[in-house]
Amino acid sequence: MSVEVSAASTTHETIEFTFLDCPGSIEFAQETYNALVGAGAAIVVCEPEIHRLLTLAPLLKFLDDWEIPHIIYINKMDRFKDSFMDVLHALKDVSTRPVIPQQYPIRQQRELIGYIDLVSEQAYHYHPGSPADPIPLPEHLQAEEQAARQEMLEVLADFDDHLLEELIEDIQPPQEEILKDLKQDLSADLIVPVFFGIAEQDYGVRPLLDALVKETPAPNITGERRGLQNKTDGETLVQVLKTYFTPQGGQLSLVRVWQGEVKEGMSLNGVRAGGVYRLMGQQQIAIESQIASLGEIVAIARLEGIKTGDTLSSKEKPSELLPKAEALEPVYALAVTPEKRKDEVKLSAALGKLMEEDPSLHWEQHGDTKEVILWGQGEIHLQVALDRLNRKYNLPMSTHLPQVPYKETIRNANKVHGRYKHQTGGHGAFGDVHLEIKPLPRGEGFHFHQTIVGGVVPKQYIPGVEMGVKEYLDHGPLGFPVVDVDVTLTDGSFHSVDSSEQAFKQAARIAMTDGMPSCHPVLLEPILSVQLSIPAECTAKVLQLVSGRRGQILGYESLTHWKGWDQVTAYFPQAEMHNFIIELRSLTMGVGTFTWSYDHLQEVPDKVKSKVLTTNGKGKN
Repeated sequence: MSVEVSAASTTHETIEFTFLDCPGSIEFAQETYNALVGAGAAIVVCEPEIHRLLTLAPLLKFLDDWEIPHIIYINKMDRFKDSFMDVLHALKDVSTRPVIPQQYPIRQQRELIGYIDLVSEQAYHYHPGSPADPIPLPEHLQAEEQAARQEMLEVLADFDDHLLEELIEDIQPPQEEILKDLKQDLSADLIVPVFFGIAEQDYGVRPLLDALVKETPAPNITGERRGLQNKTDGETLVQVLKTYFTPQGGQLSLVRVWQGEVKEGMSLNGVRAGGVYRLMGQQQIAIESQIASLGEIVAIARLEGIKTGDTLSSKEKPSELLPKAEALEPVYALAVTPEKRKDEVKLSAALGKLMEEDPSLHWEQHGDTKEVILWGQGEIHLQVALDRLNRKYNLPMSTHLPQVPYKETIRNANKVHGRYKHQTGGHGAFGDVHLEIKPLPRGEGFHFHQTIVGGVVPKQYIPGVEMGVKEYLDHGPLGFPVVDVDVTLTDGSFHSVDSSEQAFKQAARIAMTDGMPSCHPVLLEPILSVQLSIPAECTAKVLQLVSGRRGQILGYESLTHWKGWDQVTAYFPQAEMHNFIIELRSLTMGVGTFTWSYDHLQEVPDKVKSKVLTTNGKGKN
């Protein structure tokens, strides 16, 4: 399974192509989306398994949203068991663009031996390792071929009135007209042509390459689709599709040239460009001219400080910023710690490099738990990231589940007294306070007041009282930070010699320690607002999953912009979210996902509370 984009350049029929091999796993979709932003067209590779075609839906939606022309190539047709037209109909169910066949399979005893080109109506017989031979169209397939061809023509006629008239008058359109329509409609992202084969045996690869030559848009058309108007002011515009960091060679940026040309040594956003290379997998091949032109995808060395998605210009600042793929919301987290304590100082820099390579990774040091949390798109995604930390930066890490940032509050008010008195021979220490503790409405936080009259607690000592209260509230009677509490200093006394701010801080802590357990402390857990995007056929199972994890379902509805998909909205305890994405994907053939945000704190149910206190609070061993 590939986990990052790799590039390879080749020439077919005198036309030079750069192919970007993108990961197919949903956990590495960010890699794919970043690269597709710079693509002139995409080839979506799938297998002829009807029940698995749903997994194409997120990718096809991205291509449709970005209006990227795309072709579907059905690979591994040696495993083909269903009717070809049934596979086509299943593809139509997951695509918002019309799916049209450009070929029809020829099988012998269920084995794929050739194909019929639906444009020319010429049949071909496959030969391993060599071009397919033309053969007469098999008589037993003539009716099926005609039906498939008619379907192709009718879709094209939806965008060509002249072709529609020809079909109505039963006139067979010439091949040149069909090819012209295919090129225009694919370039405009109006149709999705379908090809097939067995790539391992080189079956169907040449017709696919021929289609790329004849039907995909020219670089200037792709630029116009991105809103570029082929300016002639001399500005070079490129966009970074992928960032690599190598221990030896430093930073390498894979870029698409959208306008002008790129040369070694030129300034891009004020940064001097290093060497210009074509990539063949891991191999860097220097371009002899050291110049990359419009439409080319090349690697540039040493663009320090430049990130994936950035628009670069030969001017000091780009005249316009090209749109980039949004970073995917994180759905899976691990707490990470360097195995060697001395490595803590270089961890943040190494994690920063990972973020530049992969924008769907995110890290933070949690304000409450103080843990370093690494966020990503799934278990394998984080395993790969941790492997890179070890391999590239010599940072082996240990991991564990992130702590849930529980809080606590109180239900009852209380009046308490705290006195701190200490005598050691010289000056002693003395502080005396009376506090009133009250609960506040949820979300109010912490309030501190004082109603001292007559200077019984001098003003200079009152900040010490507040400090002592706050320090106690960091770890309340249950062992967690306390929220939504009002504390008022109402009375006290002092000693002219022995009193100090520190003594009053200690007195306040004593008062809080004695008084808070009587205020009926309540354990609170963070509740997230979660929006799940799932195939409609999986909704019932997902609703059961959410309910089984203490989720509160707020509603669900069909997504109007995504055929066959539902959105479920729910409140979800954060404690139940770890591994949720793994279960969700297992119920949705790997394509279900969600976004989330913190919403509120809620009291932990009694049946859960005792376990939390034993594991995390003051009840733990």
